[in-house]
Amino acid sequence: MRRGLFISLEGGEGCGKSTQASRLKSSIESAGYKVILTREPGGTWLGEQVRRLIKDQSDDIPCARAETLLFLAARAQLVEKVIRPALEEGVWVISDRFSDSTLAYQGYGRGLDLEELAKANDFACSSLKPDITFLLDAELEESVNRRLEREKKLNSSADRIELEGKEFHSRLREGFKELAAKEPARFTVIDANASIDEVQERIWTRLKPLV
Repeated sequence: MRRGLFISLEGGEGCGKSTQASRLKSSIESAGYKVILTREPGGTWLGEQVRRLIKDQSDDIPCARAETLLFLAARAQLVEKVIRPALEEGVWVISDRFSDSTLAYQGYGRGLDLEELAKANDFACSSLKPDITFLLDAELEESVNRRLEREKKLNSSADRIELEGKEFHSRLREGFKELAAKEPARFTVIDANASIDEVQERIWTRLKPLV
């Protein structure tokens, strides 16, 4: 049985990953493939509990290393229980974030050592990496405006990481772009300042030859 394709979508807050991941799933299914959509942290019972612990405001905010280890625990469970079994069955997998987010957020954003994070990522993922990664790159002002629109529409509020300052989000945006530059064969950088339909078309144009 042919192994499924593993696709990840990366980018800063409010860049449109979740919307594009859902649209991409529909497009791949229309092409006749089985596909699952998951997210990080999340995708398993354990992962969803970690998501709540990491994102919620509390009096005991995890330090950078604790935050990293929580993300890695959720990722290890997701790979073991969901992603790898699906790929082995020939199912395509779309993940809203994966290991590159740890390098961007905890490495470039929090200032932890990138080499150490890469080794920890490799352990948590059992060396699994996406076959193709779409980096949705949006200007910070555009990302903030989209987040505020989403909060108004859903009557929700920003989480702890979304509320980090402009300098933090600038660092992780540059970090994502550096990661993409290091692996051009895996990464496709998409201008996420464009409309939702335009971004969807650009993603599909890149992926269509593989379908």
